[in-house]
Amino acid sequence: MANVIADRDYFDSVVAEEGPDVARIAFPPYAPERRIPLNGPQIRIGRRSSATGDVPEIDLREPPEDPGVSHVHAVLLAKPDGTWTVVDPGSTNRTCLNGSIEPIPFNVEVPVGEGDRIHVGAWTTITLRRGEAT
Repeated sequence: MANVIADRDYFDSVVAEEGPDVARIAFPPYAPERRIPLNGPQIRIGRRSSATGDVPEIDLREPPEDPGVSHVHAVLLAKPDGTWTVVDPGSTNRTCLNGSIEPIPFNVEVPVGEGDRIHVGAWTTITLRRGEAT
């Protein structure tokens, strides 16, 4: 299971670093938590493409749309032993883990597990919760 939230602490760290277009971005006033099952061998994290109609499994174009998220920002990969890795295929902004401001390297599988937090875009945090890959 992936819990997706608009994370005020993460947003504040992005603003403090004066990330791209920071002056134009405001934290969303309403941002309900979403729970998304992790079903399948690959879970794309990104924003739906209006041009192609491609919809990632974790679609961050849904309200509140995170303007800092690429169409395919990161990918969760299920491993045969039931564990997961995350890969940033070259997002415009960054993918960080567990409150770190250091982005993960592009195109490198990084192990993630129960309770790990994946930070993408301007305010989105995805927390992994117990559940096997299916």
